[in-house]
Amino acid sequence: MFKSKSILVALYIFLFMGLSIYAQEGEVTFEMKLSKEKLGINERLRVEFAMNKDGDNFSAPSFEGFKVVMGPSQSISSSWINGKRSFSKSYSYILVPTARGKFTINQATIEISGETYKTLPKTVEVTAAVDKPSDQKTVDDVADENLHLVAEVSKGSPYLNEAVSVVYKLYVSPNISVTNYRPLDNPKYNNFWSQDIPVTKHSAQNGTYQGKPYRYVILKRVVLYPQRSGNLEIEPLSLEVFVDVPTNRRDFFGGRIYTQTSKTVSAGKRTLNVKALPEAGKPVNFSGAVGDFKFSVTASKTQLNASESLQAKVEVSGKGNLKLFQLPEPELPSALEVYEPEFDESVRTSSSGMEGKVANNYTIVPSFRGKYPIPSISFSYFNPKTSRYVTLNSEEINIEVLEGPVNSSSSSIANSSNNKQFVVPTGKQFHFIKLTPNLNKIGTNYFFGSTKFYLFLFAPLLLIPIAVFSFKKREAIASDAVGNKIKLANKLAKKYLSTSKKELGNKEAFYVALEKGLHNYLKAKLKIETSEFSKEKITSILAEKGVNEDDSTGFIGLLKNCEMARYSPFSDVQMQNDYEKASEVISKLDKQL
Repeated sequence: MFKSKSILVALYIFLFMGLSIYAQEGEVTFEMKLSKEKLGINERLRVEFAMNKDGDNFSAPSFEGFKVVMGPSQSISSSWINGKRSFSKSYSYILVPTARGKFTINQATIEISGETYKTLPKTVEVTAAVDKPSDQKTVDDVADENLHLVAEVSKGSPYLNEAVSVVYKLYVSPNISVTNYRPLDNPKYNNFWSQDIPVTKHSAQNGTYQGKPYRYVILKRVVLYPQRSGNLEIEPLSLEVFVDVPTNRRDFFGGRIYTQTSKTVSAGKRTLNVKALPEAGKPVNFSGAVGDFKFSVTASKTQLNASESLQAKVEVSGKGNLKLFQLPEPELPSALEVYEPEFDESVRTSSSGMEGKVANNYTIVPSFRGKYPIPSISFSYFNPKTSRYVTLNSEEINIEVLEGPVNSSSSSIANSSNNKQFVVPTGKQFHFIKLTPNLNKIGTNYFFGSTKFYLFLFAPLLLIPIAVFSFKKREAIASDAVGNKIKLANKLAKKYLSTSKKELGNKEAFYVALEKGLHNYLKAKLKIETSEFSKEKITSILAEKGVNEDDSTGFIGLLKNCEMARYSPFSDVQMQNDYEKASEVISKLDKQL
């Protein structure tokens, strides 16, 4: 009896253990693991979300109070031991605290076998910076201490429209080596006119950072012209840099083993205090020029005949915001026919700003004989070095038309003013009429009734249908306003894009000429200040003029292509497409403007 009870108890124990093992094997676990629950603000935190069964739709928490520098990194492990399957899967993140205090890492969720599982929230305390022994520093800690991205600004408090250069340098300690990098976030330079200066060669140079020897590489140069006064922010440049960091381990031959890791570096925000141009002493004709300039007005010739042409050039040269102001216009006598000026630009942008010259070339055609003065005109600019306005005046030019018709209005005025009288010349003033004319008989071949007579008689009748048809054809062409506008727009597009068409196949020259043509078109049609040449401003002006949004977007897209072409490979097919698109966009804009 006792023996049978012992067997029954053993059987119950065996069944209970089997059920427990089965329950343990079927139980799903999903939990959060922290590398530490208390850390310094200069340390990193590793957060791992682990599960024993595979799932879908993993959702991480927001990590408030921390910045994710790596992750999520996924790890899966599966094995069979004594006929039993072991499985584990995890998502891990590397976090950097952004402030001191206590922060809660909230729940993460995942779906396993159709059910949603959540982790328990955990609290992490961030304290002041702690001293970390060098032998306890991780690979990421070493990368943090030996890699820095710095934005060096030439002026912290420039004037409006004064050049500011920004140079981005990557400082690397001799303890580590950089293998590659990729940009994560490029600054947009809002409220600035910007021009990138290409960095053709990334060569390392010796330097110091915070008093320690470093090597640095210049990654990016840009010239900025602030377009409004006040505190303007320069957005940070962010990079992901891949580095090789030495470890304390050594290989078989005693050489140090390196580990590769990635680090996100940022140049940080920089704020410029942009000073407004002084109102005291500002000239009436000031158009926004800031720098140091020379000004001249010249004519290709001063003596010519009527209906011949001459070229008058209004030119500004020097160093400053050459692309961002409007040239003064000459005041010419009404007797001179003046055509729309052709804009000419030869500007080189370096790290110190724009330098070169800009000019408007006017074609002038006199209609009458006489002398015509081109009065002196003035040009004003602000010199940031002296903090004063400067006004330059051109010399007066006298145009003499030697041969040609006399302007009747001017001659009558001249005669009345001089009180001159016309005198009848003496000599053979009267001639007698002959009373006996010498007439000869024409013979029997009379013209009236001949073939020629009827041919000349009915020829005008035959020409009437041709004249009517020709008149109707011309009237139809004249009434076709849309067709005429298209023809004029196509001629206008060819005028502004003629230089770029010649440079098809030469990428740099083509896109420089294309950008110049697009800028010249805007200046000629909208009469806008060139200081407003930001893409956002152009878009708003075109919208105010009632330009279709697609056409405005196409125009801005062409300007962006011109900028990108300096740093990106563009094929001949792309250049041809951009040229055709520019011609089409100018035609559409001209019809709407």
